Amino acid sequence: MNEVYEKLQKCYESVREKIDFKPKVALVLGSGLGDFAKRIRVEAELDYHAIDGFPVSTVEGHAGRFIFGYIGEVPVVCMQGRVHYYEGYAMSDVVLPTRLMKLLGAEILFLTNAAGGIAQGMQAGDFMLITGQIASFVPSPLIGSNISQLGTRFPDMSHIYDEDLQTIIKKTALDNGISLRQGVYLQMTGPQYETPEEVSMCRLLGASAVGMSTACEAIAANHMGMKIAGISCISNLAAGIAPKPLTHTEIQETADRVAPDFEKLVYESILKMGA
Repeated sequence: MNEVYEKLQKCYESVREKIDFKPKVALVLGSGLGDFAKRIRVEAELDYHAIDGFPVSTVEGHAGRFIFGYIGEVPVVCMQGRVHYYEGYAMSDVVLPTRLMKLLGAEILFLTNAAGGIAQGMQAGDFMLITGQIASFVPSPLIGSNISQLGTRFPDMSHIYDEDLQTIIKKTALDNGISLRQGVYLQMTGPQYETPEEVSMCRLLGASAVGMSTACEAIAANHMGMKIAGISCISNLAAGIAPKPLTHTEIQETADRVAPDFEKLVYESILKMGA
């Protein structure tokens, strides 16, 4: 058996020994959504440390647990804390949680993140609906022997972000008076922030925002046939656009400031996705 798939199965069995819950929507909480779990009618929680072989986040502000429960009547599994490639994990470990949530039953993957704004007119605190992505600067999670139990060797990536889910999110934002931009997300490895020259390159490539997660997770989910939605919280203007150096503290402060609207947008969207 492929060792990546064997590890995934081991994690799945470890979860199933403790949790008997089938989610419909898998939600990955980025910066600014750390308190979102308070909106969930919780059925069970599972610390990442309690799952055999599961990668654990080392980033400050990322709790490190799965939350199983309901948003309205929609069964969800929520990742409170994600693993990043820059933490030193293999890319197969970075996307292991995504694959695991699919095995647990999730049909929809809702990705959120904090990102640097590149597109003209963007401001810190904006929300951006992800309509497409550029993942050319990080290793593909599909490199290596294909795991046929998960998907095909050469999956199509023409429509990673589901258009019906995009419509739901746009309507939800409109109904709640929440301003929503849309654009292309580009993933870099991190952990350093981009140089002004790299940001200029990203803009030339067509990126609207840049960050250190999300795109690799979307590839893995698409490979497995999940429907995918994504929203970036523009927590800062990217280097060379902002007049001062970037800090993690600034990013967290912006994410916290707009958290109520972010939470509302995600919550109300999931209610409609599960209808």
